[in-house]
Amino acid sequence: MKIFGFEVSRPPKNEQKASETIAASAGYGDFLGFFGVTSNNLPLVTTDTALTVPAVAAAVAFLSRTMAALPFHAYKNTKEGAQRLTGKVQTIVHDAPNDGQDSFKFRQYFWQQVFTGGRGLAWIERSAQSVEALWPMDPNKTTIKRVGGRLFYDFDGKEYPATDVIDVPFMLRSDGLGHYGPINLASKAIQLALAMNEYGSSFFAGGGVPPLVLEGPLPAGADAMKRAQADIKRSIDAAKGGGEAIFPVPPGYKLNAVGIDPAKSQMLEARRFQVEEIARAYQLPPVFLQDLSRATFNNVEQQDLHLVKHLIGQWAEALEGEMNLKLFGRGATGRYVEHNLDGLLRGDFKTRMEGLARAIQTAQMTPNEARALENRPKHANPDADNLLVQGATVTLGMQVTDGGGNQPPPANYNTNNGDGAQAA
Repeated sequence: MKIFGFEVSRPPKNEQKASETIAASAGYGDFLGFFGVTSNNLPLVTTDTALTVPAVAAAVAFLSRTMAALPFHAYKNTKEGAQRLTGKVQTIVHDAPNDGQDSFKFRQYFWQQVFTGGRGLAWIERSAQSVEALWPMDPNKTTIKRVGGRLFYDFDGKEYPATDVIDVPFMLRSDGLGHYGPINLASKAIQLALAMNEYGSSFFAGGGVPPLVLEGPLPAGADAMKRAQADIKRSIDAAKGGGEAIFPVPPGYKLNAVGIDPAKSQMLEARRFQVEEIARAYQLPPVFLQDLSRATFNNVEQQDLHLVKHLIGQWAEALEGEMNLKLFGRGATGRYVEHNLDGLLRGDFKTRMEGLARAIQTAQMTPNEARALENRPKHANPDADNLLVQGATVTLGMQVTDGGGNQPPPANYNTNNGDGAQAA
């Protein structure tokens, strides 16, 4: 179809690529030209070029590694509570999804696709008895289609039903087939960051000398003009090459800079703002993109909580829901997979120890369960498998006795005043 006289392609209604080629500036110059605006020559945004922006690379690397590092286990519900599964499913989920990848490498690749192109895909290898493996699918080589209301994925010459494909999109389109990726959504912000990177590189590669204009009585004739330009260029190059701050200009002439220097254009502030824009695209607190310009001890701790509650926890739920449905089916409510978000505290020894101690003292965890979280062997003492609670905690109004029916002395009772006599 045509919009403002320009031909615009539309993807087929029932079929769409799982990962689109991102060309943020394609057709943009022509659209501006229709209104009389010249082309802006902004750089093309693709996944590869976007990753050359440090903020984008930091966001993708941080989120994918964080999601891959979370402890991931399979459980089943029993009368005694949740119990970890053993066997093939636990091996696939926690240890190695397939023969060529461990769990961290598999999940890191999966989440890298989500946070770049916008979709993570993996197909489930099954046998007659159980699930055998999970294999990554390249979203750029996968086509998704709807047939009779059901989704199918064409990959590597084979067709897989949706029941055999783990599919986590960054954001779905209205047709339920296509998707939006974060790089696509933030393409204009990334485009500006790329342009500033290129300008900064060219500016400093030229020794910090901006384009110049020569003012004065210009020589007549094209050849004389070229000789004058060559003389000025040799003077500038000689000054830069010799590290000199001054170079001669012929009498009656004046050199003026063309354009605005980086300081006057607030380039530093603009580059910092682009970090904030890219953080918004990923819903990341800026501190995790190494932007500490507004960080304090207090708000960094709050950003940690924000990260877990409003970002990591949500993506963890997305993968858990997809795997529970595809691995165990709609009716299999007794088995499930789940991330342990406590793994985010692995690097904070003091907080982790205080949390485990409180869980033991309030009968939420046995000592041996706490030791298992730290990969320590069980203690031989039988009490290590019992729930413990502080003895001073009693029901309101209940009197505590010493075991023989006698009430203990009051709290301010001193059994020894220094000379062996008891005194109140």
